[in-house]
Amino acid sequence: MRAGPRRQHLLPPQDNRAAMGYQRQDPVIPPQRDLDDRETLVSEHEYKEKTCQSAALFNVVNSIIGSGIIGLPYSMKQAGFPLGILLLFWVSYVTDFSLILLIKGGALSGTDTYQSLVNKTFGFPGYILLSVLQFLYPFIAMISYNIIAGDTLSKVFQRIPGVDPENVFIGRHFIIGLSTVTFTLPLSLYRNIAKLGKVSLISTGLTTLILGIVMARAISLGPHIPKTEDAWVFAKPNAIQAVGVMSFGDLFENYCRNDDLVTFGRFCYGVTVILTYPMECFVTREVIANVFFGGNLSSVFHIVVTVMVITVATLVSLLIDCLGIVLELNGVLCATPLIFIIPSACYLKLSEEPRTHSDKIMSYVMLPIGAAVMVFGFVMAITNPQDCTHGQEMFYCFPDNFSLTNTSESHIQQTTQLSILNISIFQ
Repeated sequence: MRAGPRRQHLLPPQDNRAAMGYQRQDPVIPPQRDLDDRETLVSEHEYKEKTCQSAALFNVVNSIIGSGIIGLPYSMKQAGFPLGILLLFWVSYVTDFSLILLIKGGALSGTDTYQSLVNKTFGFPGYILLSVLQFLYPFIAMISYNIIAGDTLSKVFQRIPGVDPENVFIGRHFIIGLSTVTFTLPLSLYRNIAKLGKVSLISTGLTTLILGIVMARAISLGPHIPKTEDAWVFAKPNAIQAVGVMSFGDLFENYCRNDDLVTFGRFCYGVTVILTYPMECFVTREVIANVFFGGNLSSVFHIVVTVMVITVATLVSLLIDCLGIVLELNGVLCATPLIFIIPSACYLKLSEEPRTHSDKIMSYVMLPIGAAVMVFGFVMAITNPQDCTHGQEMFYCFPDNFSLTNTSESHIQQTTQLSILNISIFQ
């Protein structure tokens, strides 16, 4: 039969379909619109992957650095500057080593989370203990962030010309409530932590700006502030407490309220802690979801749990305005076992390496050190609590005690004597 007007195509001899009498069809070429849509979908997928990676990076940086870097001078003062530097490097190394132990423990137990590792190693009691510690540590951090935001921003708003310092709308209670409703609660209601990527980027940028302000004031004010007699003492009795509070303290309490540059720094600091707050809320909610809801929260329970956690944290921060001892206890009783004790204990129980293996030797060293930090840190926090001086002006902020234009020897001697009566701490 003669073929119609259809154009014929030459078939390769190896095509069995031609031998069976099948007529080859023209290759289906998708319309240009379909190609464009497919390319758009692929591009959007790649863009989302890159966006998620960037968001994860910013969230990690914000959670590691965060606003806690502002409190490092307080730890240095507690421990003694030389020993404080050594402790900082030591805690960093121990933290890194603990992460390695967690990874190795997960590989040995076939688990991929901290909670599942402890559950596999020590059973349900260990799982509950870890969950309690994982909840308390960020929850108390949420409370401290509220208090810092309220105290810091209230000083900022008091600097507005014509504003009554006693105005209730610039008080710490109103600021805590307003920041909770307008910022921390909406941001904490996100289900995906990647949504906080841009927020973490802003927070990290503000932290860098704050460090610049602190360094500028260190250069401009340093020569005019009396030297501390024991500033370069290698070690102080509160060194153990310094380990527990390496991430807490408020450096801006040491600056005068009438300093405009520092006022701007306080504003940046207040915004930073507000933007860091949701990171802690995500952790507390995740712990609750894993313990009580099998790791999954419905939309309704997601909102309910978030609102309950933030409400309790807000109420506590409204009732308490000095968390010095609580933060110290949080560090020695929560952070220490999470970093020192539990990872080492899990690895020692799971690993079949000989006792002379380097990882086991380090684990055997970390266990008693962690226990000692817990015990002695707790005793010292109870018997030697730190003074709560937040909100008080430093002695050098008063005109009679300090003047940038008068730095005579007699004046410095006078301010040095006054420093004995006015305890200056980075808190």
